[in-house]
Amino acid sequence: MKGQTEMAQDLTQEIFINVWKALPNFRQEASPKTWIYRISVNTCLLHLRKFKRMQADYISESHESIPQEATNKDDFDELYYVIGLLPEVDRIIITLVLDEVKYDEMATILGIAEGTLRVRIHRIKQKLNDLMRNNGR
Repeated sequence: MKGQTEMAQDLTQEIFINVWKALPNFRQEASPKTWIYRISVNTCLLHLRKFKRMQADYISESHESIPQEATNKDDFDELYYVIGLLPEVDRIIITLVLDEVKYDEMATILGIAEGTLRVRIHRIKQKLNDLMRNNGR
């Protein structure tokens, strides 16, 4: 949620509600972790689509107001800053990578082939490297 703590908390609650509502439909075809990730991804994507215009305005204002020194505190701040610049689906994929989710689980969560996922991860890593170089970070 790019620093919007209250919005992230609201979205977390919404995810828990969606998991609770969907619990009777859990068919145990996937692990509970994968199933919950899938609900989380879908909830987040739906939220981002629904509020994309409002969020785009907020993002442009918030990135302009972040002082340079605030984003250079350490390597983690740099990484999370440039991750925040990625499109939402790429942010979700790289977050799953950082959470050390297995590729086959990620592919199931995202509904794409594992080979396609590996290519996307490679491209996302290249984007992150380019963003870090171009932003002087």
